[in-house]
Amino acid sequence: MHTNNNINSSARLPEIVSWPFRYVPTKVHSQLLVLFLNRMLITSLKQGDLDFLRNKKLNIEVKDAHINYSMGISNDRLITMPLAGDSDLMIRANTYDFLMLVARKEDPDTLVFQRRLVMQGDTELGLELKNFLDSLDMESSGLFTVIESMLNKGLPLYRRLFS
Repeated sequence: MHTNNNINSSARLPEIVSWPFRYVPTKVHSQLLVLFLNRMLITSLKQGDLDFLRNKKLNIEVKDAHINYSMGISNDRLITMPLAGDSDLMIRANTYDFLMLVARKEDPDTLVFQRRLVMQGDTELGLELKNFLDSLDMESSGLFTVIESMLNKGLPLYRRLFS
């Protein structure tokens, strides 16, 4: 039986590449992510599919890029929230692992098992978020098709460069 000694490793952004992200204000990162997600999830937001996030705070940490996001729901839209204070759910991983999830090349359960994706906080909220993401019909979105195509072409190069 082959044992993977690298179970906890994934491609990581080198410090020199991640350095500029530290100097872009967190508010800018968060606003861009929320704008993008509101556009991608407009139908789900209007249908109330994300209502389980109402009055909740979700933090996302991209470890190797040194980026932190904090968001919630208000008036059927995702909004940025202050990083300070406790969150209901914290999701933490490296850039490569988040990109693998978006490209649907990796299952979140596998990444959790390999300790490459960490979820802390409200377990029920985490399961609701996972179930929501699993149920998304991303193929019907033209924007997702473009993103998926770019990721499918770029992820092997990313892995070679940063492993």
